[in-house]
Amino acid sequence: MSTSAPHPLDNPARSSLTGPHAHFAERLGDTLRYPLDVSPWAALPDRPKARDWDDIAALAGPGGLVPLAAVDVPPPDGWEVEFHLEGVQLVDDGLAAAPDPEAVRLGPADVPEMLALTERTRPGPFLPRTVEMGVYLGIRREGALVAMAGERLHPPGWTEISAVCTDDAHRGQGLGTRLILAVAHGIRERGETPFLHAAADNTNAIRLYEALGFRLRRRATFLAARVPAPVNGTLAGNRSPGDRSGTQ
Repeated sequence: MSTSAPHPLDNPARSSLTGPHAHFAERLGDTLRYPLDVSPWAALPDRPKARDWDDIAALAGPGGLVPLAAVDVPPPDGWEVEFHLEGVQLVDDGLAAAPDPEAVRLGPADVPEMLALTERTRPGPFLPRTVEMGVYLGIRREGALVAMAGERLHPPGWTEISAVCTDDAHRGQGLGTRLILAVAHGIRERGETPFLHAAADNTNAIRLYEALGFRLRRRATFLAARVPAPVNGTLAGNRSPGDRSGTQ
């Protein structure tokens, strides 16, 4: 039997919330999640038990949504899967990372524009405090934010590049590629390795990432399941959340 430790990218949200992003963690028992205005991702143990599902259900509340990133852990009976996506996980394998002279650091004052850009372009979850997860860079034209990319999950030694998006009016100029390489440069400067996720059927994006110097590490499942309503005073049909201690 192997005694080697699991790889940080095998359960990246958990690795983040028990590592560099521990200051964000809302925890109950052995389950964790980000604050809902930071990131939607929750985190379970690698092999969750019934009590872990009870605990994450208690954190989310009856009818709450529990999104899980890049882990294949089907929920128990009674939970409704609302979202299921087959994805891929790619890691830096020779990126030509470099700073970009036009890229500017984005911060809290830029959040309204960042939210508007991600609302138009739909690169994935971006919330009012997502900017706190790491470095975000943007490119402006005539003062308006037209492209951005940044850092999301942060397992020890690794940083995910995410929220790569470009306004439709400025697509085809390579702005997204430039920002990916600029964000990757900053990650490497800290002695860490960039990685990212993509939908498995987004073959055009995967080909671009591989051409830039990413390589496929593994296939990964993304899902979101809804907590069942209480039955006979118990959550998720097992027990009351009051049966577990923890802090939020």
